[in-house]
Amino acid sequence: MLPEEFQSRMRLQLGDEYGEFLKGLEGERHRALRVNPLKGGGCPQEARERFLALSPWHLEAVPWEEEGFYYSHALPGPGRHPYHEAGVYYIQEPSAMAPVVFLGAEPGEKVLDLCAAPGGKSTQIAGRMRGRGLLVSNEIHPQRARVLSENVERLGIRNCLVLNETPERLTEVFSGYFDRILVDAPCSGEGMFRKNENAGEEWSPENVERCAARQDGILDCAAAMLRPGGRLVYSTCTFAPLEDEGSVSRLLCRHPEMKVLDPARCLAGSGGAAEADETEGLKGEARLAAWGFAPGRADWAVEAPGSHMEKTLRLWPHRLRGEGHYLAVLQKDGSRTGGEVRSLYGTERGIPEKECREYLEFAAETLRDRPEGIYLRFGEQLYLAPRDLPALKGLHVLRPGLHLGALKKNRFEPSHALALALCPGEVRRCCPVEGAGGSGENGITAQTYLKGQTFPLEGEKGWYLVTVDGYSLGWGKLAGGIMKNHYPKGLRMT
Repeated sequence: MLPEEFQSRMRLQLGDEYGEFLKGLEGERHRALRVNPLKGGGCPQEARERFLALSPWHLEAVPWEEEGFYYSHALPGPGRHPYHEAGVYYIQEPSAMAPVVFLGAEPGEKVLDLCAAPGGKSTQIAGRMRGRGLLVSNEIHPQRARVLSENVERLGIRNCLVLNETPERLTEVFSGYFDRILVDAPCSGEGMFRKNENAGEEWSPENVERCAARQDGILDCAAAMLRPGGRLVYSTCTFAPLEDEGSVSRLLCRHPEMKVLDPARCLAGSGGAAEADETEGLKGEARLAAWGFAPGRADWAVEAPGSHMEKTLRLWPHRLRGEGHYLAVLQKDGSRTGGEVRSLYGTERGIPEKECREYLEFAAETLRDRPEGIYLRFGEQLYLAPRDLPALKGLHVLRPGLHLGALKKNRFEPSHALALALCPGEVRRCCPVEGAGGSGENGITAQTYLKGQTFPLEGEKGWYLVTVDGYSLGWGKLAGGIMKNHYPKGLRMT
């Protein structure tokens, strides 16, 4: 049941479209997944084509995201398939894929996902960055931050710093630091009424006002952390004007250095509106219309009249195959071509390689090439971080890059994260198990491995990357003709 006050407001917002809106909410949910391009050996097109060839589900393309696909509601669903455990895709509501498309993140940049849990948009950004540059994914709530960190690990992301901090604390450390920032703000969640039955019971006009006030503070922090010339994408999953056009217009009043960009022209080139001519912009407008995206409403932004709210975007559930979403693309005045930008405490130096002897011996025996970066040690745990990782002083860090494993006495124990970040061509020994696209060793199935079972196998002793259909699942260690299973106990299937 939709709250009566919500229905009254939506009648005023939509007028003659209100009936179609209600029908849209009453219809069946649209389920989708997004292919992980990091699992394709560095080529998104190859990753996508390979997955489409192996997929056991009927898939239809999500128009606005090349890696996105609607899937039929069939059993077993994608959430129970070995490909999910291998990080081959991320299950994501289709409308929620849109904001990152307009963010335009590129390899080598410094990008912040400020309200990142559970990780759908962060992992989408990481796919576009191709493992190069720095992605900072932050979540203020500790439990949700742990879920975020787990999803970053599952999708094999190497260049992500996962933080559990307040926006205010991050602003102290990262003033004017980021090339691009995504603010997928906490909101009243009106676009989730169809997906979450409890969302309607938790809704109230007072909560809409509280969310809008919270969004103002978050956006102030984001504006402060953005480099001159940098891009900010603001998004919500609500229909409330106070939280959508209202939040953007209030930001523009407080920060005259920010302006709204034309999303149609942002589609033409990832570098932004300045790099797209008018013809490309017109083509972009046609694409937006074909996708079912609607313009924002200037009359819903009373705080800043003339602030071009028609250049923001609304995704209505009765106009496209997805839930409700809103997004605005903004840019900070100035040029991004200035000198090097540093965080408050500079960059991490890392530890010397001589302190990683056990890992280096493991890498020489097991890996064809060592991943590049700097080494960080926390107790016995070893991480590989991007070379320009900001100093972590005073920050609550959950994941400072790629977790390599544990430095034990005279040996190295590789992590599950390292396994998921590797492709079969990067290791010396693989153990294929049976999946959707082919047979494994001695008839061993992916389910057998995911349940934590050991199995007999002949071969050279040592660490093996266990794979299903060419996708990494985890580690096994062969000794005495028995493959010991190193799939994490907490993840094992029952």
